[in-house]
Amino acid sequence: MPVEQRHIDSNSDSDDGQAFEVRLSAALHDAGDTFDTDRGALVAAGTVRGRRLRLRRRTAVLGGAAGVALAGVGGALLVPWSGSPSGQSRPPSSVSTTPHPTSSPAARAVTSDEMIRTLEKLLPKGTFGKAQGRGVDASDPLVAPYAQVVYDDGRGASAISVSVNRVLPGGYDARQAVRCPDKVYTPYDSCTTSHLPDASVVTVVKGYEYPDRRVDTRLWTANLVTPDGHHVSVSEWNAAAEKDAPISRDEPPLSAAQLKKLAAAADWRGVVDAIPEDPRQTQEPPMAQEEDGKAIRQTLASLVPKGLKVVAHGSDDDSQFTYVVVDDGKGRSLVQINVQPDMSDVAGQLFGAGSETLADGTRVAERKQPGEKGGAGVVMWTVDTMRTDGFRVVISAFNSGSQQTAATRTAPALTMKQLRAIALSAKWRP
Repeated sequence: MPVEQRHIDSNSDSDDGQAFEVRLSAALHDAGDTFDTDRGALVAAGTVRGRRLRLRRRTAVLGGAAGVALAGVGGALLVPWSGSPSGQSRPPSSVSTTPHPTSSPAARAVTSDEMIRTLEKLLPKGTFGKAQGRGVDASDPLVAPYAQVVYDDGRGASAISVSVNRVLPGGYDARQAVRCPDKVYTPYDSCTTSHLPDASVVTVVKGYEYPDRRVDTRLWTANLVTPDGHHVSVSEWNAAAEKDAPISRDEPPLSAAQLKKLAAAADWRGVVDAIPEDPRQTQEPPMAQEEDGKAIRQTLASLVPKGLKVVAHGSDDDSQFTYVVVDDGKGRSLVQINVQPDMSDVAGQLFGAGSETLADGTRVAERKQPGEKGGAGVVMWTVDTMRTDGFRVVISAFNSGSQQTAATRTAPALTMKQLRAIALSAKWRP
């Protein structure tokens, strides 16, 4: 996914010890849809932006190659950056928690066994299997606790997972976690956001594991954020695994109300309280990323050629990425763009054979290739540019209003010449 650098990551530094789908591995053809994930290892939003920027730079070398999207219909989900999920069977007897020496007197140890037991305790009566989890890791606050089980209420097996983390109250990541996904990139059946009596916000999304619906595995999620910055993310499927498992029931077992109740359980907030605060973590001003994304989107819209009507627009959880959907009366066409400073360190990998260098030193690469997200007949036209100081603008247009839906026209609404003019516009410099 050449332009969607907003999501891509590399598994070379995540050190997960396994190919990690949704959303991490820098060479797979279809982001988040090609290989198996331990969804329990997906963690809540709140990872430091500096680390996210570092990972994006490291994987931006993909340029025109396929990248892996950090998908997740439930909100802004990120994978743990170190360690591999440690599968744990449910213990035959309870395991008590012990005091944990940290700077906070309220902090305590939380084991993987306790995470699993808590999840099973909070689910309706049924049978459990294939349990695994991770407790609180005092050595790395960015490795989030999680639990995952295969649950059967008598109507078919279902994978259910929960992960918890801490986010900045009122901050960007907190808002993203409970925001309904953008249907241009994440198709779903319904999304409902509600407020609890304690002022927590919870969003329940009924969607699908595969955005292109090539397999009808359903994924329902609930993301909850409290006023104190507790983030709880719950996921369930209508199969015993999120991928590569036969559909075992028509729908996941928990209703929207049950998902909300599970996410709101006080047990999870105690786990979040046990996560040590990370002294390395920094946060941008709450509105900084939204404002940057808005400015990029407005600039893109101003550069759309006359005769094209902008019928939809949006930005993702990365302020450097935005998109518009345009229509010239002949069908919708998605146009997406990334604006990235300081990318000189990967210029050699982005601009190889076939690229050109302009008189002012700007490097330009143009590509025409099939779409990568499953839409029938979708093509993607891309122009990638980099100024001499490493300032990169890369833009792609598609012959459909979404990569997941079939082509609505024979070619994108913008020509390669028009895409080139947008990418090279001086308006991006401010």
